[in-house]
Amino acid sequence: MNPVDEPALGPTNDRSESPGEASLPERIRDLVEGEPYAVLATQGDTQPYGSVIALAVSADLTQAAFCTSRATRKYGLLEQCDRVALVIDDRSKHGDDIHRVSAVTATGRAAELAPGPNRDHWQAELVARHPFLEEFLVSPSCAIFLVDIVRYLHVVRFQEVSPWIPRPRG
Repeated sequence: MNPVDEPALGPTNDRSESPGEASLPERIRDLVEGEPYAVLATQGDTQPYGSVIALAVSADLTQAAFCTSRATRKYGLLEQCDRVALVIDDRSKHGDDIHRVSAVTATGRAAELAPGPNRDHWQAELVARHPFLEEFLVSPSCAIFLVDIVRYLHVVRFQEVSPWIPRPRG
């Protein structure tokens, strides 16, 4: 997906906010690697829809994979519109202190993976992160989707938003 397809949110910021603090990509990586689930936002028939998914993300943060049954509303919505958002947050770790919660919204386009080496790779990644999915992932009804991530919006301290665009694979 071309970044032009995404909203104009100002310059990308990948510098640390203060000395000794991790860079924005490192903070995003820590959050994504620390949270095994996300909310997938889809749309169809002029209505948004959210689904909790188990996900795996590439080391360079440019792709994410998840699985679903072909018999779900989620699958049907993904067939209608490939634009998605993934919301990942760490609120469960911070109780009622909203100012300590961090979150990212990753936007991009999702496509079902056809049988082959790429699907096999992502199936293995999903099983490694979510062993309980192994039986489902090999079933004929299982679809694996790959999201090509265009942009992350990282939110900290309840309202501080920083956009980051991962560098595409070269």
